[in-house]
Amino acid sequence: MSSKNLGHLRLIIFFTTIIGLLSLISPKTELNIFNLNVLQFTLLYVWLIQIIGFIFGFIYQTERYYDFIGSLTYSSSTLIVYYLLPVKTKIDTILLTLVLIWSLRLGLFLFRRILEDGNDSRFTKPKQSFLHFLQYWIGQAMWVSFTCIAVYVALISEEENSLTAVSIMGLIIWVIGFSIEVISDRQKRQFRKDKHNKGRFITAGLWSRSRHPNYFGEITLWVGVAVIAITSLKGIGYIALISPFFVFALLSKGSGIPLLERSADKKWGSESGYQEYKNETPVLFPKLFKNIKNTDSNSD
Repeated sequence: MSSKNLGHLRLIIFFTTIIGLLSLISPKTELNIFNLNVLQFTLLYVWLIQIIGFIFGFIYQTERYYDFIGSLTYSSSTLIVYYLLPVKTKIDTILLTLVLIWSLRLGLFLFRRILEDGNDSRFTKPKQSFLHFLQYWIGQAMWVSFTCIAVYVALISEEENSLTAVSIMGLIIWVIGFSIEVISDRQKRQFRKDKHNKGRFITAGLWSRSRHPNYFGEITLWVGVAVIAITSLKGIGYIALISPFFVFALLSKGSGIPLLERSADKKWGSESGYQEYKNETPVLFPKLFKNIKNTDSNSD
């Protein structure tokens, strides 16, 4: 086995191990499926769905359904937990609704985008390698598991059937984050539709405040979900609050912003207009006033 394939295999094992460890923070519950508690079963389901998606994608050498399957995994896994609950509280219903709204909106948006673009450049080389392509799919299983763990644990945990000031605050945060993500995605899509903007970078709307406002919205809405979930968590379940920190780390340090920034630098790095945009616009957290320049273009 080559060193590259060995590296991919190690990551696959690592991602799978992390998913397994997440099952240890399950609250006490009598909900079992096939001799597994509901959290263990849900995490196994998330992993298996990605395996099935990988098999299909590798056989047909396509990545078109990668993001869409990921989004469907969010909604279907949350539905499994919700409908297994003997008693469903207001918090449970709110968390389910927010995950469904977000996942279905994002899934349809990404699926429509790849149908229009024809392919996803991230997978040009990986899909030709069994282990490299599988690494992406198992990575997605870990992404879904980590991101949604606070929701799973909160649903399983017992709580009173009422809304608190904290849960309402979390809902407001979610609405703000979701709105930012939807608006910035729509602005960029409209920008790309204009043939005069072909090959150019967007600097209008929310994109004049942040170079990645959609990612800021994504992080914010998951912070909102965690705030809502915290009212249901107890004991070891508080570890599930790692969810928004994982989203932040993944998007700001992992496969999100760094890849897009390197790609943008290759395309427009030599242009003075782009350098000015980088100097004046923060990477992630939006600036409130346009006259404040970003002194460190490489900071988050």
